[in-house]
Amino acid sequence: MGRIPLEDPGVIYDLGCGSGNVARVLADRWPASSVVGVDNSPEMLAEAAETPSRVMWENGDLADWQPGSPPSILYSNAVIQWVPDHEELIPRLWSMLPAGGCLAVQAPMSWDMPSHNIMRKGGGPIGSAELREAVGNRWVQDPDFYYDLLAPQAAHLDVWTTEYQHVIAGDDAVLEWVTGTGLRPILNGLNDADREIYREEYRQRLNREYPRRPDGVTLYPFRRLFFVAVRR
Repeated sequence: MGRIPLEDPGVIYDLGCGSGNVARVLADRWPASSVVGVDNSPEMLAEAAETPSRVMWENGDLADWQPGSPPSILYSNAVIQWVPDHEELIPRLWSMLPAGGCLAVQAPMSWDMPSHNIMRKGGGPIGSAELREAVGNRWVQDPDFYYDLLAPQAAHLDVWTTEYQHVIAGDDAVLEWVTGTGLRPILNGLNDADREIYREEYRQRLNREYPRRPDGVTLYPFRRLFFVAVRR
């Protein structure tokens, strides 16, 4: 957010706002701007609306969403990894912005991580052919992919990655971390018996790959992609 070079944006959309934490931060960062939080989960939007703020909440799916008002900023935090075909998605979002508008995105780059290699290739049965195909799709690409999509129409473009060293506590720490994110589609796609077999084998392999340290914590390196583009 600090790398967005706009001083006085008009309308800001937080795409995939979830419970609204980032949308409220955006509203505080630019108090004169209109801020709209967009999410495809009515439950998340209801939770977001429980906290008083001036943010407006809107139900929408990023796969086919269109802005109700011309945007100054399209902001997306850890959402595009759930939407396929970035070769179509990113240019479509980019085209919604006028000259001077900003597209700011963060997404996990988990494809090459040991935890996600094991997730795709090991851990017991992996369900239907459709599930295997979905799990095998690399939805977040390398930085140069996004640079090439955005650079021809960009007045300003930053693309970078950062690796975070997460320090997590508890039993099966990495398994618990990925269960709410990348592992979720696999677990949801398996029947009860296969889910238990898969989860147990995956748990054991994760704990060998990411052993708990003598002080009781587990280190989990995690790389993330960022880009901030201003349209010319």
